[in-house]
Amino acid sequence: MEFKLHQLDNGLTVIAELAPAAASMAVGFFARTGSRDETDDVHGVSHFLEHMVFKGTQRRTAADVNREFDDLGAAYNAFTSEEATVYYGAVLPEFQARLVDLLGDILRPSLRQEDFDVEKQVILEEIALYEDRPDFRLYEQLMLEYFNGHPLGHRVLGTVESIRNLSRQSMLEYFRRRYSPTNLIVVAAGNLDWDALVGQVTAACAGWEPVQTQRQYLDAPRRQEQRSIVDDKLVRQQVGLIGAGPSAQSPQRYAARLLGAILGDDTGSRLYYALVEPAIVEDVSVTYDPMDGLGAMLTMLTVDPERAGEAMEIVQREFGKLMAEGITAPELSAAKNKIASASVLRGELPMGRLSAVGFDWLYRHSYTPLAEQIEEMMAVRAEDVLEVARHFNLNEATIVSLGPKGMF
Repeated sequence: MEFKLHQLDNGLTVIAELAPAAASMAVGFFARTGSRDETDDVHGVSHFLEHMVFKGTQRRTAADVNREFDDLGAAYNAFTSEEATVYYGAVLPEFQARLVDLLGDILRPSLRQEDFDVEKQVILEEIALYEDRPDFRLYEQLMLEYFNGHPLGHRVLGTVESIRNLSRQSMLEYFRRRYSPTNLIVVAAGNLDWDALVGQVTAACAGWEPVQTQRQYLDAPRRQEQRSIVDDKLVRQQVGLIGAGPSAQSPQRYAARLLGAILGDDTGSRLYYALVEPAIVEDVSVTYDPMDGLGAMLTMLTVDPERAGEAMEIVQREFGKLMAEGITAPELSAAKNKIASASVLRGELPMGRLSAVGFDWLYRHSYTPLAEQIEEMMAVRAEDVLEVARHFNLNEATIVSLGPKGMF
């Protein structure tokens, strides 16, 4: 593996992890913008803009864009989160130039009024669709309750009201600020030609106007709220807990990920054996969510409404037991092996490395080879994991339940 870095005169950063033995290559444009960067008057614009990027440019119609991705045989897509919007594609190495040109072109979309009006209805339909997903509703409500008053509490999709009120002009202004080359990273991974890549990105993007933009950083909350949302159309109870965790920049991020695996891995963990194996709940997970400047620990479970209280008592008891007694060497070893195996399997494909390399740079402006990341994770001690558990205290959490029965 070889890492490369270049910056265009307009501030656009280009990075790549070269893997000559790979059979494919992947390219992604990482925009450092998401729902946390929105003000109330443009709530939902980041995700809306993701849709609009595929609606055509000065050089290509929307049909041309779709047809060309298909002609390349590309595996392509985009996604928007609280913190980033990413556009990516993976192709055979001989199609590198065409993929870079296509991605670079769509990142300067036409944003026509007629497309905006049509896509607004698509977004409203998407909001309605996700309202039918209890797991998604619970996650959104957890973020809203815990990050109340913090921009991370913004819904990625926006709300029906905010999307209806959003204007094309507001989107144009947001795009000009947040899609500046100084706020974008071009990431490539796999079997690629680096010198050609720099030339191709320069040809596609050197004319983009730089605009200075910043992200607002607010202190992380340590909220402990409880809320029940009763929906008698549901038959299962969804329960979630969210509390503080290390930031994406913290050296404790490895220990936090191990803590989540030890407590809530779905193939064998403390909560798996305490709740899933004895058939008290259908599923349970504990995950660490690293974010820019702060982090969160999330616990989610699905349970029969009549056993929700019992399940919550077991969750909190297991959290307390770990903080009081620590963790064992065998469970730490198992967690490390699971994470290492998953990372290596994902990293065997350029698409898997694209995300890892891109977010490493997005959050930490650094590159760490996969082998070194695994080595750092393997060096975490049991006392390091215990320190994270005690400092962030999983029982100091906001709790939200969604289902046919009120819990609080």
